[in-house]
Amino acid sequence: MGLNAYAQRIALQRDKQPLIGLATLMTMAYQGVDLSNLGEKLIALANQDDAEAMMDLSTLLQLKGDPITGVALQEQALSHQQVFRLEPEKVLSDIRLLVIMSPGDLMTNTPFEFLADGAGIIMEMLYVSPDLPFPKQLPEHDIAIVAICELDRNRPTLNLVDSVFLQWPRPILNRPHLISLMSRDLICQTLKSIPHLIAPKTIRMSRDVLQQKALAQESIGQFLVNNNCPIIIRPIDSHAGKGLSKIDSSEELLVYLQSRTESDFFVTRFIDYSDTKKQFKKYRIMFMKGKPYLAHMAVSEHWMVHYLNAGMSESHQKRAIEAEEMRTFDSAFAHRHAAALMAIHKTIGVDYFGIDCTETRDGRLLIFEVGSSMVVHGMDPVYQFPYKPSQMKKIYQGFRQMLMDTMEPYPNKPDLKVLSRD
Repeated sequence: MGLNAYAQRIALQRDKQPLIGLATLMTMAYQGVDLSNLGEKLIALANQDDAEAMMDLSTLLQLKGDPITGVALQEQALSHQQVFRLEPEKVLSDIRLLVIMSPGDLMTNTPFEFLADGAGIIMEMLYVSPDLPFPKQLPEHDIAIVAICELDRNRPTLNLVDSVFLQWPRPILNRPHLISLMSRDLICQTLKSIPHLIAPKTIRMSRDVLQQKALAQESIGQFLVNNNCPIIIRPIDSHAGKGLSKIDSSEELLVYLQSRTESDFFVTRFIDYSDTKKQFKKYRIMFMKGKPYLAHMAVSEHWMVHYLNAGMSESHQKRAIEAEEMRTFDSAFAHRHAAALMAIHKTIGVDYFGIDCTETRDGRLLIFEVGSSMVVHGMDPVYQFPYKPSQMKKIYQGFRQMLMDTMEPYPNKPDLKVLSRD
């Protein structure tokens, strides 16, 4: 990513600050760039009611661990305008992409900024919610995609967007009603009949019910399978391992509940997915109109695998394993699980989404999570991960091709002034 080019744009004296965007700001933070001077410049511009600067400062504050102030600043920016334009350093396509987003923190929307930047596509980002209705005049675009994630707090906005899409004048990707069906407790039921695939049953349970059962020494595992297996628990709407824990006893469950403030949780059974070397592997596979792409593959000694905590940067051996998985993905992993991967796409029906999964010792596909919100990025340094740029190029090209294939059957472009705000 051209960080120097963006830094030069920031340094220019201009009447209006161009939007820097999540992809660039997160990459700079990930690479350890000192953002203090940029923050000071954004604060000065925000004090002049520059909405783009407010939005970038909101992102920067959230990346620095202050989501409350960041979201409040985002609300201030949205009081000025609902549409924000984000241009890549190098425009490679004349596709005009409209991304439908919801106000909120960095977990609220799919970060399409990384894909659009890599694909060289200009994005128009339109923020809507029940308190921030659609404008009568839509931004000019060729195709729209919904970035609003499947979260309980997003349900009202997804319902709003779904109702408006009944009269949408352009092709659409990721219909909101299908996104709503991707919650952890629903998706396991959707996928359970697919052969050679394990989608462990997940249920919602309130704090009160969990506490009652823990105090009564009842097995939570009995609700999931007919044995006393360990369980995995996490708060509703949590991601990236926040609040995720493996529980082996009622005593551990009580301790866990005392450490959390949330009122509702997802509970699922724990499956030991370690390989013969006692390592745990997790694959992130993205689907674009049914075609699977390997975004990353992490190897860890611990059952809770996240790319950032798996030690991939520190281990040449782990990176070699990932490089080989990427090199052979189409002919090996994707080939072995072709029927299951195709069935997942057809069953879910969402245009763009991802799965976190692994391969069990008996050769089945074990699903951890399915969602449209998974992060796909090219932030890893090339000197450590020389095999990733070519893989990311495939993903960027796949994203651009998905947009082109969806646009092709729609040669006519009706007037955009057709939305009702009733």
